[in-house]
Amino acid sequence: MRLMMTIAAVLCLALPASATVDIKEVNTPGGLTAWLVKDQSIPFMALEIRFRGGGSLDVAGKRGATNLMTGLLEEGAADMDARAFARSVEGLAASISFGLDDDALSVSARFLTENRDEAVALLRAALLEPRFDEDAIERVREQVISGIESNEKDPDALASRAMDQMMFGDHPYATNLSGTVSSVEALTRDDLVQAHRNLLTRDRIYIGAVGDITEEELATMLDGLLGALPEQGAPMPPRADVEISGGITVVPFETPQSVARFAQKGIKLDHPDYFTAVVLNHVLGGGSFESRLMDEVRAKRGLTYGVYSYLAGKDLAEVYVGSVSSANDRIAEAIDVIRDEWEKAATEGVTAEEVENAKTFLTGAYPLRFDGNGPIANIMVGMQMLGLPIDYIATRNEQIEAVTVEGVKRVAGALLEPENLHFVVVGQPVGLESTPGN
Repeated sequence: MRLMMTIAAVLCLALPASATVDIKEVNTPGGLTAWLVKDQSIPFMALEIRFRGGGSLDVAGKRGATNLMTGLLEEGAADMDARAFARSVEGLAASISFGLDDDALSVSARFLTENRDEAVALLRAALLEPRFDEDAIERVREQVISGIESNEKDPDALASRAMDQMMFGDHPYATNLSGTVSSVEALTRDDLVQAHRNLLTRDRIYIGAVGDITEEELATMLDGLLGALPEQGAPMPPRADVEISGGITVVPFETPQSVARFAQKGIKLDHPDYFTAVVLNHVLGGGSFESRLMDEVRAKRGLTYGVYSYLAGKDLAEVYVGSVSSANDRIAEAIDVIRDEWEKAATEGVTAEEVENAKTFLTGAYPLRFDGNGPIANIMVGMQMLGLPIDYIATRNEQIEAVTVEGVKRVAGALLEPENLHFVVVGQPVGLESTPGN
């Protein structure tokens, strides 16, 4: 109980807004690279590891294999079955978890300094020696299938899936990484072993560590933890050929409220105008009650409880997407308003006051992301995967401050494509039909 209370206290610690995140690059004798923020004031550390590729590495015809494999990494390892592994982690007052998205498998570990060696040994067993016991496979398979079946009744999930299919064609991004009921039912243990071999390899590792550990200790720990992984995995898929044309796709679904996703092509994170586009999006649809879409669609017309947009940068594609929900007899009006605001921003730009308000919000909110060891480790790994420099945290707000109203107007005219803004609507929308060819 004492150990659990200590971890709870550490996880609640917040980094002061004025604090500097001092990141050190650590290169291990075994050839691994990690970013470290040392904090020896409390005997605790957070470790974040990602393997690039994620669900996109599924073999053709085996959709969902990487997701099912990921769900089994904490279901027994080495000589421990699922219960024994869980008891061992709990006995150390540690936390080990795994997650998957289209682009990466994430590993999150939290442990006290006094239990570091034992916690890392458990994590190593999970990564290098997963058991994939048949009873665990069937248990997790049932959980995955239950989630897939639930999504078939969820208009939000249906709208996202239909939009992905339209945008990404035959790319892995076009399908749900969980797979389908039939594809998951057909997966074998050999498929899971292959998915593990394809993804958990040294050539796609990114590492962030925060807490009570020195550079030398971290280097030794990481070589012991990850050094025995295979050197190379499966090749990455090609970039997605994003195809979006203006129009509407209606997916009939019996519900009193329609859900709509809208999208157009986006902008690369390394584009010189990226931060200008971030400010633009905050003004248009990313600024909660400050945004134009919230003001026009919700505040003035009461068409929705919420509407938003964001720049979605995947490893292999860039899109600009948004979402809105409204009653079936009002969703058509909501879509008209969104399209009008897109057109207005593209042709007329934004005001100096809107730009300054957006910059104030974006720079003021940024330090709040660093609210503990875990979030900092997570952010550092994300920075590495995006190819950002090690001093990005210190310079990010400067790049926001440098954005001008003239720059936002210019980028709005180049980025926003009202004629190519496509809406996928799931529900029973009144006055809306699919555009021919969609």
